[in-house]
Amino acid sequence: MLNPAFDRYRHEDIRRLIAEYPLAWVLCPGAPAASASLLPMLGTYDEDGALTGLVGHMSRRNPLHALFAQGGKAQFLFTGPQAYVSAEHAGRRKWGPTWNYAQARIEADVRIDEALTAGAVARLVAACEEGREKPWDVAELEERYAGMLGMIIGFKARVTSLDATFKLGQDESPEVLETILASHPDADLRNWMEAFNRDRRK
Repeated sequence: MLNPAFDRYRHEDIRRLIAEYPLAWVLCPGAPAASASLLPMLGTYDEDGALTGLVGHMSRRNPLHALFAQGGKAQFLFTGPQAYVSAEHAGRRKWGPTWNYAQARIEADVRIDEALTAGAVARLVAACEEGREKPWDVAELEERYAGMLGMIIGFKARVTSLDATFKLGQDESPEVLETILASHPDADLRNWMEAFNRDRRK
């Protein structure tokens, strides 16, 4: 059984996870594994910051397109920072190695609609291009854009259940935690570990 501390998180932790690691496994319950697909997703949130939905798009040839049209139920599996943590990183040979990670598991009702396509693409491009010196825009495709839009379809997903696990060193002693943070080579993992242990650090 995992440490209960791994199941404690805030709305902003889910928001950060989806924003920094938007590529999710998307699958329909009961469908063959071959129909599962990796799709970049964006979250929508209520006034309290809680995740309420997901927005995305996919190729019309994607097996999920037909499955969504039939039932509209889907699962979204997000994987955040993850890495092996060796006894060397902990500075103790008798310490058992482990794997630290973050993940979110979401169930949702999905609605596909051609009217959502352009907006879903524009939102994803804007999010991915944010911070670039010269952000790219779909208008640069010119006449090709209309043809490309016809090959994909947008969708919205209304979240019906959510649970997540953030196994990021909350169970380590302060001494071991600091040693891992000082020695582990994965900067993203260290950053997330620091965030989830901010109240335990000196």
